[in-house]
Amino acid sequence: MVKILYFARLRDQLSCAEEQFELAVGKSSIDEIKRQLAARGDPWSEVMQDMNLLVAVNQVIVEPTAIVEPGDEVGFFPPVTGG
Repeated sequence: MVKILYFARLRDQLSCAEEQFELAVGKSSIDEIKRQLAARGDPWSEVMQDMNLLVAVNQVIVEPTAIVEPGDEVGFFPPVTGG
């Protein structure tokens, strides 16, 4: 299991702030997790297909190929802008 957190507008779009998520196998890439979440249908598929979506594993921004292991924390964020 991993803990997934959804931040800012993603939390509103998905009506979900966090969840416990069971990995399909012992380890999964961020891309694999995004595919599993997108398979839930809209609005999940729309959010997970956003090419600008930022992802952190254990509070470090990672690439989509990053590997997630049981016990990790995954955070999904919309792109951040300054102002």
